[in-house]
Amino acid sequence: MVRKRPTDLPGGSESSESQQTGGGRAGAQRPPMQQQPQHPGGYQGGGRGRGSQRGGRGDVGGGISRQQYYGGPPEIQQGRGGHHQQQAGRRVGRGPGTPAGGPSRPPNPELHQATHAPYQTAVTPEAVPYGRPGPSSTMWSKPPALELHQHVQSPHQSDVTIQPVPYGSSTESYSEAGSSCQPPEPTPSEVTGKLQQLVIEPEAAPSEGMQPASSKSMRFPRRPGKGSYGTKCIVKANHFFVELPDKDLHQYDVTITPEVTSRGVNRAVMGQLVRLYRESHLGKRLPAYDGRKSLYTAGPLPFVSKEFKVPLIDEEDGPGNTRREKEFRVAIKLAARADLHHLGMFLQGRQADAPQEALQVLDIVLRELPTSRYCPVGRSFYSPHLGRRPLGEGLESWRGFYQSIRPTQMGLSLNIDMSSTAFIEPLPVIDFVTQLLNKDVSRPLSDADRVKIKKALRGIKVEVTHRGNMRRKYRISGLTSQATRELAFPVDERRTMKSVVEYFRETYGFVIQHTQWPCLQVGNQQKANYLPMEVCKIVEGQRYSKRLNDRQISALLKVTCQRPRDREDDILQTVHHNAYAEDSFANEFGIKISESLTKVEARILPAPWLKYHDSGREKDCLPQVGQWNMMNKKMVNGGKVNSWICINFARNVAENVARNFCHELAQMCVTSGMTFSQEPVIPVTSARPDQVEKVLKATYHEVMTKLQPQGRELDLLIVILPDNNGFLYGDLKRICETDLGIVSQCCLQKHVFRVSRQYVANVALKINVKVGGSNTALVDALNWKIPFVSDKPTIIFGADVTHPHPGEDSSPSIAAVVASMDLQITKYAGLVSAQAHRQELIQDLYKTWEDPVRGTVTGGMIKELLVSFYKATRHKPQRIIFYRDGVSEGQFYQVLLYELDAIRKACASLGPNYHPEVTFVVVQKRHHTRLFANNHNDKHAVDRSGNILPGTVVDSKICHPTEFDFYLCSHAGIQVSSYLHLMWI
Repeated sequence: MVRKRPTDLPGGSESSESQQTGGGRAGAQRPPMQQQPQHPGGYQGGGRGRGSQRGGRGDVGGGISRQQYYGGPPEIQQGRGGHHQQQAGRRVGRGPGTPAGGPSRPPNPELHQATHAPYQTAVTPEAVPYGRPGPSSTMWSKPPALELHQHVQSPHQSDVTIQPVPYGSSTESYSEAGSSCQPPEPTPSEVTGKLQQLVIEPEAAPSEGMQPASSKSMRFPRRPGKGSYGTKCIVKANHFFVELPDKDLHQYDVTITPEVTSRGVNRAVMGQLVRLYRESHLGKRLPAYDGRKSLYTAGPLPFVSKEFKVPLIDEEDGPGNTRREKEFRVAIKLAARADLHHLGMFLQGRQADAPQEALQVLDIVLRELPTSRYCPVGRSFYSPHLGRRPLGEGLESWRGFYQSIRPTQMGLSLNIDMSSTAFIEPLPVIDFVTQLLNKDVSRPLSDADRVKIKKALRGIKVEVTHRGNMRRKYRISGLTSQATRELAFPVDERRTMKSVVEYFRETYGFVIQHTQWPCLQVGNQQKANYLPMEVCKIVEGQRYSKRLNDRQISALLKVTCQRPRDREDDILQTVHHNAYAEDSFANEFGIKISESLTKVEARILPAPWLKYHDSGREKDCLPQVGQWNMMNKKMVNGGKVNSWICINFARNVAENVARNFCHELAQMCVTSGMTFSQEPVIPVTSARPDQVEKVLKATYHEVMTKLQPQGRELDLLIVILPDNNGFLYGDLKRICETDLGIVSQCCLQKHVFRVSRQYVANVALKINVKVGGSNTALVDALNWKIPFVSDKPTIIFGADVTHPHPGEDSSPSIAAVVASMDLQITKYAGLVSAQAHRQELIQDLYKTWEDPVRGTVTGGMIKELLVSFYKATRHKPQRIIFYRDGVSEGQFYQVLLYELDAIRKACASLGPNYHPEVTFVVVQKRHHTRLFANNHNDKHAVDRSGNILPGTVVDSKICHPTEFDFYLCSHAGIQVSSYLHLMWI
């Protein structure tokens, strides 16, 4: 397992007006290197113990925030980025922390309706140590804070000090670095000792309870009420009201013999059964089938249990000729009744648990007709008739729609959204391979070509084309190791051998042209079946589930990105085309669906004021429509870059062009408020991409030979990359962060040729964060007016797990956790950890292990970040706000049970009486609720792209009937909103 290490206090980054809205990409986090003894006379080798955290990838993939590690073994960091509208998670509850016995949930005020902390002017001259009473009656009434332009001293910044500021008082000046004395930084043992000495009297817990032992005994917090803060408006949502049926729903168990694993075959069997026996044996009922083991009817069938014989023609042989017929036995047995009364009670808020069985029945009923018309993939349906576009290398995108029935405050709603995904083009295999390799098919294949073809074709279904109307289908299992002309097989019991080429010529009159290519192996591996590529065609409708390359991703994004008005029109057209009023299954079950978008009351929250350095012409800023720029502003805390170099991997960029770009970038960094040397340590170095590791290490050694005798470090590496750089970016970041320990900033060659002031300004913001600076801060945070943050020491966590791409069966999943490291929530530290393949629960939040000397030792990501917070602020958090990304609704209870327990154990390991309040919020970006302006022509209701305004929040009508959830459009330049669900308060 890969351990992770905390990083120290990177500055908060900032969105600028011209920044792109594309996705971000986070990278590897660098472990510290072993400290080498310094010797006179030059660099002695070895990296520095200096870590970094990489930010989102803007032009190339962006930046690493330089941070200080706090010990622990090396690790690899990986993350995701991107702009999305987030759906606000349900708030589960907020209240005082409880002992290990269990969390409690008092009444919950809304986050945005919290009472602001009163403005106070009293100043406490120094921080009060934990465990000792302070001058005031309440330990946390006036905690110290870091001045915004200062940060905790690190090995790279020797002139940084801490200026304690009490809670409730505003900071005085941001124009110059303070010079007050900094209290000595405690050692980890001192920190742990003081934390364990601290005694905080827990508030009285409500009578509810002990921590539930299972999800069945846990309840998410109920909605405390609707919000009222902000400007009210009306938006439209892609939810369509569903009238609840009044029929009795019955569930039957289905057993098909012989058993088959294909849902398609199962559906074909049941479809044939309904056609044969609906009138005579099924009481004229039209059942809905889930493709597996369950059948649903609107009313009872005229039997409790019955077995049917169903003949089915094998469609694999295609049309024409005599096709094989197979007989199936189908047993149908009554299993249960789905109670719609309880569903109605739940929708009215009179029952806590959602009756999942009833919801599942209605969802299956509404999926029956589109399943027969389109190609189902998960909850979506695709068809080439809805739109298809080539993606390159034998792939194409199919258009489709997502459909799901959801319980909401207005009742049941059908959520419909547009969708696109990649399919394999129904090409002759020869044409597919030609596109895949992008080379002349007359040439012999190399070993690399053979591996690429085998990887792309394995598992794909093909049909033969050399037998007239008999288009039998096979699934590819591999490629032959020999060329077609070398293949032979026995044709009789005497094992008389005949070549594949001769067999096809004599049997089918087909002359194989590409005899130098291998054959396809189809069927099972025990019995070899050879098919020449040129007699096979790929069957239409096979989704491509493996990883797309950069060009294919770019092509797919062009297809999926739509203006809001266009997307709304397509959704309405899809609903009209599906004609639910004419759906025989919907009519059978009495389901009626509206064809109009739902109008919902929303609120637009005001933008926060931002603080910049007092030396700039504009000292603060109010974003307009979610955007602002750096004109006339200076970073609130500019970082220092005293030594830097540039390596150019783009062969088309001349040395003088690269030098001019670096000069412009350095000038912009100085203009923005940084201390930045105007000349590199060595001249710009040009290199080939295939020598990235060799060049990086050689250049680093050369630079350190100059810097180390002077007691200096390399602060920044600027890298110029080709526009299409493949794996170069990832390799470069891995080497810089895990081998060399240096901060790097990558720039694409297209931006180097056309130097834009806005572009270099954005890059300067990234660099400043990476080297320990801060770009901006919230004015309300400086004035102690952030609800649920400023009233007491609060730490904000963010956590996510990145899983390997489909097809990567052995790669680990990567868990990442970040946490705020100052009282103004502008600086964050990050930890990462590798864990089991596709494991969603974060395993290293809390852990214990046995040490031969110390005995049982506790640790984990939460504990390390809590200790880091204390070291940075001299305060122990009394409130934890934990934002969890990437959790599906089916995993809510599981994640909450495991990870909330880990958080509480981590807190308890720091002291027996340490039980801070915990608010656990799940954030979902990959949901399918889309919010549209009520009037697309109202310029006061939309931004320049036609999206709803940033700050728009919806907490009614389309939200959960009882639980605390909401939708939030958190920032501009995105085409969806975020969904937040509060899991525990």
